[in-house]
Amino acid sequence: MFSPLVIVLVLVALYAVGVYNSLQTLKTQIQASIQEIGNQLKRQASLIPNLSNAVKGYLKHEKGIFKMLTDARKAAEKADKSGKISDIDKALDSIQSVLPQIQVAVEDNPELKSDATVTKFMDELTDTADKLSYARRTVIDLSQSYNQKLVVFPSNLIAGLFGFKQEAGIATPTTGSHMSVSQQEMREPKVDFEE
Repeated sequence: MFSPLVIVLVLVALYAVGVYNSLQTLKTQIQASIQEIGNQLKRQASLIPNLSNAVKGYLKHEKGIFKMLTDARKAAEKADKSGKISDIDKALDSIQSVLPQIQVAVEDNPELKSDATVTKFMDELTDTADKLSYARRTVIDLSQSYNQKLVVFPSNLIAGLFGFKQEAGIATPTTGSHMSVSQQEMREPKVDFEE
């Protein structure tokens, strides 16, 4: 029969293996999620020139949008090559800032709005932007779970023993207007469909 000390040591060893494996699994999932962000940025970078070519004839007067599209594509390519979270954030911001402006230009131009190619590319860009947001959320959630295990007892003992370090996740400034809610933002929105 096994002594109680041997049973306790086996249980501690099994717990340590379980914590170690879960930390390694979370690290792998974080890296895979970051790669998915890069994958979606690549997809978006290839869609942007196609959209740009499709709408060029219709929007000759909207030169600013083409510059923004070009800048967004370059940012996506840079982020994909570097793999740095900061570059990925910049690329996502530039892409997300140009999408509403393209949508407004499409809405204002009935010929462009009815063009199937433009509509398809807009849908693809919107879909990719949604996938990017989801991938970012996944990185945030996985980083939170991983980092929590590094500081919660007793898993922090195992993490410290094997030298696990915190994951940055998605960097966000800790000061600025996004950290508070204004009175106007707290008001109940009113929707009026009558003009």
